[in-house]
Amino acid sequence: MADRYTHSVTLDKDLCQGCINCIKRCPTEAIRVRDGKAHILKDRCIDCGECIRVCPHHAKKVIHNVLADYSHFKHLVALPAPSLYAQFNNLHDTETVLAGLLDIGFDSFYEVARAAELVSDATRKIMDKVPKPVISSACPAVVRLIKVRFPQLIDHVLPFVSPMELAARLAKKEVMEKTGLTEEEIGCIFISPCPAKITAINNPIGSKKTYVDGAVAMKDVYPLLLSAMKHPSKTVDASAGRIGISWASGGGESSGLVTVENYLACDGIENVIRVLEDLEDGKFHNLEFVELNACPGGCVGGVLTVENPFIAKTKLKAIRKYLPVSMNSLADSIPTNMLWDTELEYNPVFELEGTRMERFQKYSEREQLEQELPGLDCGFCGAPNCRSFADDVVRGYAKKEDCVVIMRRKMDKIKSALE
Repeated sequence: MADRYTHSVTLDKDLCQGCINCIKRCPTEAIRVRDGKAHILKDRCIDCGECIRVCPHHAKKVIHNVLADYSHFKHLVALPAPSLYAQFNNLHDTETVLAGLLDIGFDSFYEVARAAELVSDATRKIMDKVPKPVISSACPAVVRLIKVRFPQLIDHVLPFVSPMELAARLAKKEVMEKTGLTEEEIGCIFISPCPAKITAINNPIGSKKTYVDGAVAMKDVYPLLLSAMKHPSKTVDASAGRIGISWASGGGESSGLVTVENYLACDGIENVIRVLEDLEDGKFHNLEFVELNACPGGCVGGVLTVENPFIAKTKLKAIRKYLPVSMNSLADSIPTNMLWDTELEYNPVFELEGTRMERFQKYSEREQLEQELPGLDCGFCGAPNCRSFADDVVRGYAKKEDCVVIMRRKMDKIKSALE
């Protein structure tokens, strides 16, 4: 099996030019530029992919596998994200894409949109049992962001596994019943639009174990499907309606709740942060549900997609037009395989280390240093702003003289003393 990794976002130092585009856009201040190269602070990275989106030198990349890496499985199940359908021109039905998946090497498929409809149904059932407003747990980058920056909102996060994870669990059960194969012989492979979902496979959120065995990038599967879809060798039936397909774009999950009227849907990591800040400050009243997507436009805006997210949303509308509202629902109560089996916990990566007295001293040092800094947030020190630079100095990751303004002041004093 291909090696698993902690983070899917990585840096190609050979391509990095040491510019500061990435440090300015990272939502968790997880990047520094040192010795002319960017460095990713792994404990802060949430794999949102924003650095990949803004890097002009293509130095930030996503670690992912290819289909050949999963050839050891006896049965390979494709888990297509709903956003996959929005990548193709003149697509009138999703069956063409699903048939194409069988022709490029998969033995079967389980639509993630199908699992999404079950999550939507379960959300309607649990709304009264979670503190309002209920925050969607579908975007792993947003959930990790809440873990490191917004601990007061943790109890509001919907305690459901993602549609990707649920699809894998249900797919394995179906294939085992049909073929008699063991769980280990079946490989469930997600076709991912973003790095955050790939990381969630290796580091599951809310679960001790994942049933997703790997992921391939949507942009890599796309050209294979283009060829296979011209003359598909099999006829298949889709199993998801408008609600499931709509999860691909911002607002789709919220609209699928049907009975929930007071909801907020937001996409784009900077917008998400503003909404979370306002939620933490209690600025929203009578709000029932909050859907947040780190990528602009929702999953159709992921960095592993190929289509412009605005065009993709238009294509999605055409695909949904003649679909039934929903094709999947829960028979009764919420099954346990949909619920988290581990608690979501605060990850205090921004807090200073040490004993209580040591932390107090460090905070005092940081406050004093911040007062000395120019407050320009220029980024020439390699940190995104003056506050984070002061934090780096106190932690021992940087020197005070790394600030060009402080260094200039120091040189001016030396020059004055010599005159």
